[in-house]
Amino acid sequence: MYYIVETAKSPAQAATDLTEAVARNGFGLLHVHDLGTTLRSKGIAFERECQVFEVCNPKQAAGVLAADMRMNMALPCRVSVYTDGGKTWIGMIRPGPMLAMLSSDLALAAIAGEVEQTLTRIIDEAR
Repeated sequence: MYYIVETAKSPAQAATDLTEAVARNGFGLLHVHDLGTTLRSKGIAFERECQVFEVCNPKQAAGVLAADMRMNMALPCRVSVYTDGGKTWIGMIRPGPMLAMLSSDLALAAIAGEVEQTLTRIIDEAR
């Protein structure tokens, strides 16, 4: 259900490299949620780093929405850079299995497979 890789990079360098890989592969970066900073700003003792990148390929998103408008709740895709156990990780919930839980539409499965393949490449490039 997950695709997660370890990287020897710092969270900051992994985030920079992820941003560049997203653009190289035809996706757009919509927003970055810095969960670690947000939690700490609310007075919660949270020692790890965690940034969630919302990414989207407009053509693929339009195809998903054309097949089933309810899938808007599964968009955009998210890729995370985070620390755990003293290591830096880059990962995502795989779009294929996630959309398969929501719909049996073969058109959606095909799009999810293409998106998953590209996001896997993006993560591997950022690694």
